[in-house]
Amino acid sequence: MKMGKATRDAYGDALLELGKQNPNIVIVDGDVQNSTRAEAFAKAFPDRAFQVGIAEANLVGVGAGLAAAGKIPFIASFAVFMMANAFDQLRMSVAFPGLNVKVVGSHAGISIGEDGPSQMGIEDIGLAALLPGFTVITPADEHAARAATHAIAAHVGPCYLRTGRQKAPVIYEDGCKQFEIGKSIQLRDGRDVTIIANGLMLGMALEAAEKLAAEGIQARVLDMHTIKPLDHEAVEKAARETGGIVVAEEHLLRGGLGSYVAMSVAENYPTHMRFIGLDDVYAESGAPEALLEKYGLTSHHIADCARELAHLPRTR
Repeated sequence: MKMGKATRDAYGDALLELGKQNPNIVIVDGDVQNSTRAEAFAKAFPDRAFQVGIAEANLVGVGAGLAAAGKIPFIASFAVFMMANAFDQLRMSVAFPGLNVKVVGSHAGISIGEDGPSQMGIEDIGLAALLPGFTVITPADEHAARAATHAIAAHVGPCYLRTGRQKAPVIYEDGCKQFEIGKSIQLRDGRDVTIIANGLMLGMALEAAEKLAAEGIQARVLDMHTIKPLDHEAVEKAARETGGIVVAEEHLLRGGLGSYVAMSVAENYPTHMRFIGLDDVYAESGAPEALLEKYGLTSHHIADCARELAHLPRTR
């Protein structure tokens, strides 16, 4: 697949676009704007950019205050620092009053590689999705990231947007014009099994579907970019029509996309499921490709699970 920009780069581009369109949009940075890609906005609109230093709790508090005053603050840091260091402030200052703060977690997942496990945000989706009222999104490519950034700016309420450091394969040549919060996108139809993925894993899901097609197994592929609110209709339809679902995500298995899809399946149309993700472990430091292979986050791991489900008898 053709490689495009990292989702953090597309987020920065979209943020600059939004800044030109809406004077109420402001940013709050925790001394990492060159990494989160908020830097271009800060240079273009210095009077709407606030620097709090390496202090994520204050970052959230300032963002909450700006939202209470009618601004639309985008507050960004590394995913692990934002969610782990400032969770109480997010809970009490943003979620509890339901303020219109856009929280952005960059450098998510183990694909940041050599920076090591202390920098890898692998619990961030679980923590963000736990916060009542939060919308939680993981875009797969540069086009989806740009569309998601515009979507959360227009959405009234707290949001969490996950971005990655590595360049991402291009999924949406059309610019992801169909992006809608809470609505998955079907990228490939199939009758034998469904693969649900988001973020970096979506490209691998498509690669897995290609491999399976060569064996005569037709796999449906859904981009579940929004974890919360989840697209329950698409999940039930997939369970009913394909009889098995594999969920792939660059996150801990428990508390992420797979947990939300499993709950939906259990409540609406129980069927066979398998899960690709980090199994109750912190990754090592290493090259991104080596880490993804070691921890089972690859297209051939997805294909193995999908192949197994495709050959099981249907539950009803």
